[in-house]
Amino acid sequence: MSIVDELYGIIVSRKDNAPEGSYTAALFAKGEDEIVKKVGEEAIELIVAAKGQGRERLTAECADLVYHVLVLLAANDVSWAEIEAELARRKK
Repeated sequence: MSIVDELYGIIVSRKDNAPEGSYTAALFAKGEDEIVKKVGEEAIELIVAAKGQGRERLTAECADLVYHVLVLLAANDVSWAEIEAELARRKK
């Protein structure tokens, strides 16, 4: 199991069973508009990091974006496996 698969599973579990104090559960509670907003913010931060903030910052911002995209997918009941399948289809 990849770290992305593992993280996606944790995110889904936070959607279904919202533990108190969980940032992920709080995002789900705020709704899709907040999740989409966070994806947008993280995308902008990734772009800014890519423009000269260094490898470490770029890596951190990319991880933040991937996490928030996974939350968005889970909110819409889209599995990470569906994304992998789509990527595999495109490589042909």
